[in-house]
Amino acid sequence: MPEKTDRFVAELGSVFTTSPGDLLVARADRSGWAAPSVPLGVVRATEVEHVRSTLRLATELRVPVVPRGAGTGLAGGAAGSAGEVVLDLSGMNRILEIAPEDELAVVEPGVINTNLDDALAPHGLWFAPDPASKAISTVGGNIATNAGGLLCAKYGVTRESVLALAVVLADGRLIRTGHRTVKGVTGYDLTALFVGSEGTLGVIVEATVRALPRPAPAAATVVGLFGSVREAASASAAITAARLRPALCELIDAAALRRVADYLAASGADSPRFGSANTDARFAADLLGEGEPGASLIVQFDDADASARAARVVELVRGVGGTARVSSDRQEVESLLELRRAFHPALVAGGEVLIEDVSVPRSRLADMFDEIVRIENEYGVSIPTVAHAADGNLHPNFVYDGTEVPDVIWRAADDLFTTAIRLGGTLTGEHGVGVLKRRWLRDELGDDAYDLQRRIKGVFDPLGILNRGKVFG
Repeated sequence: MPEKTDRFVAELGSVFTTSPGDLLVARADRSGWAAPSVPLGVVRATEVEHVRSTLRLATELRVPVVPRGAGTGLAGGAAGSAGEVVLDLSGMNRILEIAPEDELAVVEPGVINTNLDDALAPHGLWFAPDPASKAISTVGGNIATNAGGLLCAKYGVTRESVLALAVVLADGRLIRTGHRTVKGVTGYDLTALFVGSEGTLGVIVEATVRALPRPAPAAATVVGLFGSVREAASASAAITAARLRPALCELIDAAALRRVADYLAASGADSPRFGSANTDARFAADLLGEGEPGASLIVQFDDADASARAARVVELVRGVGGTARVSSDRQEVESLLELRRAFHPALVAGGEVLIEDVSVPRSRLADMFDEIVRIENEYGVSIPTVAHAADGNLHPNFVYDGTEVPDVIWRAADDLFTTAIRLGGTLTGEHGVGVLKRRWLRDELGDDAYDLQRRIKGVFDPLGILNRGKVFG
């Protein structure tokens, strides 16, 4: 399509690139999925007018556009293919305003999550969304997928932090939605509609986000070890039922613990340690997988009465047959969280991984883990799993050999997705639908809701050029 490429070059100049390296990067994200061919070109937008010009021209030429942030997505939602233009927003990375008196910030979509949080810190504020990728993912990407993370059970997912948006529509028009005020119910809530829409309705070019008072550092952290993952999930459900509301509650199953231990040993990294060398050496060894634990649960509190809450968690852990220790040492606690953060690097270091994301009601978490064990046995696959246990969000990871996802993995994933829906859950808690889960979307939504959502997309994008083939296929 040289004539179309020429038009983009004429309109955008050096902002539009067809560099082979850029095209290769833009055909994939961190899910392991890559488009079968490279896109037509990449627009490296640094200002709103670049986005508007791109979409005006794309509408005229009927060229599909794929919005993209840092490329850290896990569902193939920001990957460009043949005949498409990838609109890279990572260069729109300015923090436009911090308003401490209103507890908000105004940012461009390419601002890195952690950078925003660091900028808010001197004002005693923070940006609550806490995805595991926060050091490399963008606020715009967080909004596009309604990202969650480790702390959302207490502090909410991205949706709760978005007050207003500036969005460029498919034809290049710029609209503003929402308010700078805490309350506002004028008209339909278009802001909420764009959150989690995965770039299929418009391109976010500015966001007004809520900044919360910065919480105190975690005052008490409990680590529980269990003979089985069902025991760990049951303990998590008991913590929820007891209304203890931890800031963080992460579950790591036995297979995941072993892989992390192997990865840390092979990389020469310092192993996480918990407690004194004299009293807790065996506990630390078990945590690293040198013993045979069935799962670990990391529970953290940042409340004034954190010690009392932690003591109650220890009782609940022991009540289901687990063992537990409590720490208030920040270095120890950070070491434990590094163990959790090492999970995905550990899997990637060992081969190819299909990283999945389902959620179930918290009361069904143990049942879902039982089903994962069943699926492993039935299909002969390995599925190391971690979970944001306090909100029922599991990350089962399918490990396989080769460059293509084998059919048996997709059959096992199909069983996993349909099982999550049967248990009252959802296909995705925070990664989005993208390419990888679109074939199951109608199963969860039902025919009427599915068709209604397609018609809503048609209102915003009548030519179907925004993230074509994503979410709805």
